[in-house]
Amino acid sequence: MSSQQSTQTMKPATAAKKLGVYLPATPAAFQEGVVSRAELNELQTNPPEWLRELRQNGPHPRPVVAARLGVSIAGLARGGVTEPLTTEQIEALREEGPEWLEKERATQAEVRKEAARVKRLHAEKDAKKS
Repeated sequence: MSSQQSTQTMKPATAAKKLGVYLPATPAAFQEGVVSRAELNELQTNPPEWLRELRQNGPHPRPVVAARLGVSIAGLARGGVTEPLTTEQIEALREEGPEWLEKERATQAEVRKEAARVKRLHAEKDAKKS
């Protein structure tokens, strides 16, 4: 690794995205600073209490909410979910099982199935070339 890579820094928004947390819920010191690659690695390896708490209870950013609900980010928007949700709110949505959520989960399952089919086709095509 070059010295340039080891001293690279990132904006707090980028670091929050890589950590899978909602930036406005992070401590002020995190939001106002810059994060080096080494600091990011340390946060991922040995998360402090605030990071463990955010990851466990939220509020969670949309990509995390979508993943936990098994839908796409666009599916969240179609369902009217535009704000970050806590783990408790995500669980409540799962329990309620609103129609939009069931529909979006089915759509996401079809998307995954199609992606797997296309991947298999490409693999077969590549195998025939060999």
